[in-house]
Amino acid sequence: MKVAINRLKDFIPFDEDTDKIAELLTQSGLEVEGVERFESIPGGLRGVVIGEVMTCVPHPNADRLKVTTVDVGEEIVPIVCGAPNVDKGQKVVVATVGAELTPEGGEPFTIKKAKIRGEVSQGMICAEDELGLGQSHDGIMVLDTDLPNGTPASEYFDLEVGDVLEIGLTPNRADAASHLGVARDLKALLKKDVIMPDVSAFKVDNTSRSVEVEVESFKDCPRYAGLTISNIKVGSSPSWLQNYLKALGLEPINNVVDITNFILHDLGQPLHAFDLDQVANDKIIVKKLPKDTPFVTLDEKERKLTGEELMICDENHGLCIAGIFGGKGSGVSDQTTSIFLESAYFSPDVIRKGSQVHGIKTDASFRFERGTDPNMPLFALKRAAILIKEIAGGEVTSEVVDLYPVPVSDFEIDVKYAHIDRLIGKHIPKEMVKEILENLEIKVANESEEGFKAIVKPYRVDVTREADIIEEVLRIYGFENVLLSETYEAGFLAEHPAKDSNKLQYRTSELLSGMGFHEIMTNSLTKPSYAEKSGFLNVEENVEIYNKLSEDLGVMRQTLLFTGLEVLAHNINRRQKDLKLFEFGTAYFREEEGYREEKHLSLFLTGDKAAESWLEPSKPVGFSDLYTIVERLLDKLNIGLPNVEIIHEAPFEYALKLTLGEKEIGKVGVLSSKITKLVEVKQEVFFAELRWDYLLKKASGLKQYQEISKFPEVRRDLSLVIDKEVSFDTVKKVAEKAGGKLLNHIGVFDVYQGDKIDAGKKAYALSFYLQDNNKTLTDKIIDQSMSRLMKSFEKEIGALIRK
Repeated sequence: MKVAINRLKDFIPFDEDTDKIAELLTQSGLEVEGVERFESIPGGLRGVVIGEVMTCVPHPNADRLKVTTVDVGEEIVPIVCGAPNVDKGQKVVVATVGAELTPEGGEPFTIKKAKIRGEVSQGMICAEDELGLGQSHDGIMVLDTDLPNGTPASEYFDLEVGDVLEIGLTPNRADAASHLGVARDLKALLKKDVIMPDVSAFKVDNTSRSVEVEVESFKDCPRYAGLTISNIKVGSSPSWLQNYLKALGLEPINNVVDITNFILHDLGQPLHAFDLDQVANDKIIVKKLPKDTPFVTLDEKERKLTGEELMICDENHGLCIAGIFGGKGSGVSDQTTSIFLESAYFSPDVIRKGSQVHGIKTDASFRFERGTDPNMPLFALKRAAILIKEIAGGEVTSEVVDLYPVPVSDFEIDVKYAHIDRLIGKHIPKEMVKEILENLEIKVANESEEGFKAIVKPYRVDVTREADIIEEVLRIYGFENVLLSETYEAGFLAEHPAKDSNKLQYRTSELLSGMGFHEIMTNSLTKPSYAEKSGFLNVEENVEIYNKLSEDLGVMRQTLLFTGLEVLAHNINRRQKDLKLFEFGTAYFREEEGYREEKHLSLFLTGDKAAESWLEPSKPVGFSDLYTIVERLLDKLNIGLPNVEIIHEAPFEYALKLTLGEKEIGKVGVLSSKITKLVEVKQEVFFAELRWDYLLKKASGLKQYQEISKFPEVRRDLSLVIDKEVSFDTVKKVAEKAGGKLLNHIGVFDVYQGDKIDAGKKAYALSFYLQDNNKTLTDKIIDQSMSRLMKSFEKEIGALIRK
């Protein structure tokens, strides 16, 4: 939303500069997102002055040009001019060298010193369109003025120049969607009174063109006001009104429509003007029309009504979608001589619904659907009528219609002083609280030692509770004036939102897809023979189907393994041997008293890592490839690395059992050939099955971060010869215990098993990264740390340190 500083000063005079006003408004909740400089003529005619033609003679080398000398104040300069009306003694408008002009409908250009047909020219004598002042290009502008030569042209033309604030209006602050609304906040911030426009001059001239108004539902339209103005002349608006609209980013249309837009942005009250001669029998009816009634709006689009939108109609047809958009046939045109001027308060719900259904967003609907001031329609109507009579002529030819059977009541809110201090976190004197509220036009009544009753006018649709009153006090008092205490506390702790299992599953699927996996979905029904022949499934836990379609679909699966292997077999048999698959699915178990279901996640890897290429030879996938993927998956869920245990049990040839605490979360390994042959898969398959339900419980949306240390990291390498049975996880735990806080990370960059070391042994080449977040490590500290590590390896896992 845009607000012009110059117009704001008409409501509340102030001497503060634009930056200070922007700062005050931002601190109070009306965030100023930017400040623009508006100039009614682009460039502000800088470098353009009033000059006087001292001499004017024909150009020696061109028939249509003349050579002049022009007094521009500080000097007399030569200028070559092609205008037919230039002559000696004229007062003219001169663009001096360096001035930038923006011609009407053209691109900006800069005046430069030039030679035209051999004659020096140091400026340009301007026509109206060259200055952007109009369309005329018949000749140069000849002025009738006594202003001295060299006077800036901006002073002669009285150009409009001023700052415009771009305010990021939050949805709750509908009351601030106007210059008046912003001025009300400044009233409290600057402690100055708001000056309202004077409507005392309004009068009804006669009642020769009265209009009958009927409202069918005051629930949808609690207040409807209007009057007629006759004998008007529709035309262009005066420059002050056009400049006002241009500053706000609006294009002037005609004087009547421009005045309604002026009132909307000035007072926050949308108005609508109907061509009275297009209103059948001079009768206005506010009602809903039947579903599928066609209606052509001002943009010449035919829309089918839903039957729910509120319409402004005459006795024959619809004229306007109330509060949203006017109809094509009833709008003000150059031929209009009489108008019916509408000013209403519509229910926000009905306007919001109509705007959304038709996808129409206008300045009027923006305000109506958030809630306007029900006490403003009559004032705005009189203000607009006065301006129309001043600018477009005419006379008010009807009494003011104002249908308002049930006035909207003020909000009455009980407020406790103790609650103000508790929620703000600071004691604010009672007198200051009352002053702030009264400056915000919130009346303080029934005051006692404990509190008071706040009477809030209905245009403040966002202030209906005690907490809202306290927020009003705080934003004017100043958030920056409430200092943070040394300790933090909260009067209320909100419950953590429930985890969204669908979102977590989707994020996991995205991660796996990004690593080249394809998702599969298999049947929950499977063969009973898998449990009988696998050697690791309990046949007694099979959930049998009573009305089975076939023996191959006779039981519910206990694992995602076999249905996934069937997918592998299907693809491998069709020469698709390099596969990465995952599946979210349910496993089913029969128990003594009923049944149990578990959500699992399965991962399958088989074949080569990448397709064969001349760049590098193909390489088959390995156990570490799958385990790395599982680690990344757990990290994505913010679970952390699990404890691992090497196992040699079905369905695996070898595997790692993963646990968190005492709870098993899954297994990762290479499937035994006995298992893969059950499904006729003849290549090596790496498989992981994780208990997804349990992972969801452990998953956290909180990611832990820490500041990057400014002190350098140090790397040291060791080569250990250890028994084959000793896992890297064991080595890592010993290292973490001995290395303490200085040990950041451990890496394995080589593993050797062969005839150069003893049988039953393997060699690990390890890298250790040491770092202190508070200081640079010295050689002495590094050597002590490495010595501790070597002693721990020798003592706890019987390692031989290769030096």
